Amino acid sequence: MKEHKPIRRDKAFVSFSRDHHFGLLLVWKIRNDLKGNMDAKPISEYVLTFFDDNLNQHFKDEESLLFSKLPADDVLRKQAKTEHNKIYLLIESLRENNEDKELLKEFADLLEVHIRFEERVLFNHLQEKMDTDELEAIFISINKDDHVSNSMKLFAHT
Repeated sequence: MKEHKPIRRDKAFVSFSRDHHFGLLLVWKIRNDLKGNMDAKPISEYVLTFFDDNLNQHFKDEESLLFSKLPADDVLRKQAKTEHNKIYLLIESLRENNEDKELLKEFADLLEVHIRFEERVLFNHLQEKMDTDELEAIFISINKDDHVSNSMKLFAHT
């Protein structure tokens, strides 16, 4: 297993990284529930609630505040947006078929790969490309109006 060194994260990304932590907990929960032979429907309902209450806004914030800072033809921006689109499609598939364990597995796998990509590659790329004023503007924007993820609330009730 490849060892990853801790990454010095600018404060503009801390809220996004915190959300990623809860996204990885969701991945763990899905896998753990599937391994325990739990029915797919309650897992799907949980995933859909988590997406509607947390991930959807997180994705919108990333797209408007982060991805938009890179040129439209940036390969990493394109990859991140493509992965978001695949996740959106999987969520719609789960809404239509909430008893499909393979969809849940596919969702968990893609979400984990996507989060690891953003944390290990995209955020570093963004930090290199953005200046101090841009980073400060993101920090202010994401922290204004008590704009903090509700991820912890959802996990506290499980």
